[in-house]
Amino acid sequence: MNRHLETVAFPLGRRARQWFAEQQFDAAREALESLLGQVPANPFVQMDLAAVLLRCGRLGDATTLMLEVAQSDDPPPSLDIQLARGLSAAGEVVAARSCLDRLERAADLPAMLLAEQAHLRWGMRDVPAARRMIDRAVAAGADAPRELHLQAMLRQFAGETDEAGRLLDACLDRWPAFGDAALARANLRRQTAQTHHLDFLHLQLQRLPADAGTPAQLANRAAFEAAAFKELDDLGRYDEAWPALQRCNALMHRVRPYDAQGETALVDALIRVADSLVRSAPGVRHEEGPQPIFIVGMPRSGTTLLDRMLSSHSQVASAGEITDFPQQLRRVAGVVPHGAAGTLAAIERGAGLDLAELGARYLAQTRWRAQGRRYFIDKLPTNIRMVAHIRRALPHAPIVHMVRDPLEVCFSNLSMMFGNRAAYSYDQRAMVHYYSQYRRLARHWQATMPDAVIEVAYADLVREPGVALRRILDPCGLALEEACLHPERNEAPVATPSAAQVREPIHDRSSGRWRPYAPHLDVLRGAMLDMA
Repeated sequence: MNRHLETVAFPLGRRARQWFAEQQFDAAREALESLLGQVPANPFVQMDLAAVLLRCGRLGDATTLMLEVAQSDDPPPSLDIQLARGLSAAGEVVAARSCLDRLERAADLPAMLLAEQAHLRWGMRDVPAARRMIDRAVAAGADAPRELHLQAMLRQFAGETDEAGRLLDACLDRWPAFGDAALARANLRRQTAQTHHLDFLHLQLQRLPADAGTPAQLANRAAFEAAAFKELDDLGRYDEAWPALQRCNALMHRVRPYDAQGETALVDALIRVADSLVRSAPGVRHEEGPQPIFIVGMPRSGTTLLDRMLSSHSQVASAGEITDFPQQLRRVAGVVPHGAAGTLAAIERGAGLDLAELGARYLAQTRWRAQGRRYFIDKLPTNIRMVAHIRRALPHAPIVHMVRDPLEVCFSNLSMMFGNRAAYSYDQRAMVHYYSQYRRLARHWQATMPDAVIEVAYADLVREPGVALRRILDPCGLALEEACLHPERNEAPVATPSAAQVREPIHDRSSGRWRPYAPHLDVLRGAMLDMA
């Protein structure tokens, strides 16, 4: 709930706040609804009521209130920030952007509010706007590790590697124990004997607590271990690199333990409801305007390379890794929780979902990302879960499934620190389980909806890129363009840890990265043989 005096000045507002703190949400709701009768259209009371309605599971009602507040005249900047945050989480990205646009036009905003705008824009994957706002924030005096790290990352995503490195060096000079910056610097480029930072990394690891602390402290140490692994791996010092990776993953496995039972339940639910979705009425048949191309699969399977190649086409833009489709699924299902729990709850609504509304809402909230082009790419690998829903909600949208050698893709996941995401990637047995569930689901889509997905192998993409790309472009009515074969010339931002790699000409140098670590991968290799 917000803390504005306009709410707590009222006795009912104070009581509502107390009941909210005590988790008596029905009582808080009744008090705020009564208060709104006394002070109609008070935006602060409305926002408090929206927060309570969310706790009561009434996502649609809460969102309606926030949309109403967003239309009010000249709200204070702090309210626009709150609105943008809440509307974005509720799947109303267009309205959230309008709040941020209005806020951006305001004069004399403090650095803190400018920085918050930058983080919200980045959360929406509106990279140009995020860069514009973080630069304003730093110029206005924003001076904290989180802000300088974001500024550096946005430089890296734009291909400005040297400037990103300068900013990260400056950040680590002032905050040497900031793990995210150390890892980002390691990932900027392939490290050499002249450029590595191993002395600095080892010094910081000596100073940090080894295996105790809060989850944030453990994750921070893990980031330093991940940076050390990356730089040692670059230098070919594999015997030293592997223990660093083990230590990183052990720490992150403690911070984010993998829920194998939950993952199995999610895939079970998807398979269970798929038949009812196929029998249900289709969603949006055809609408004028930009259309999505979905790229799905395992992370680290080549989805970013394919995105860069396709978005080099004059009629295709990249929206990046956006969460809009599962977000709109939860919105149409009326499900408040985010993440896997919310997705599972939405899926279990089954054929009761209005697929036409799902497709229409998705298009309404994403088409701005096309930037005037005919197609935009939605590259969220985990949308492999959404294939049946996408096919029914957006029947004409191409779905491209990137596939890669199992051992290659699984090791690549194990060797990449994803932060608080991808809990499966910090333990070999968890990795095997997750991959087995992914494969089970992909095979189900292939068996039950053989025409729903265009499958592209990573090996084929790098060996015969023109052939692979035509399989996607032809159904879209687009001719292959020479630029698609040269993704290294694509100047658009690319928000991925492998930003440096995808700015190179097409190559297959990443194949076989697991081989130096083969003696340590018995669990993974044995499982892949069993699945063959």
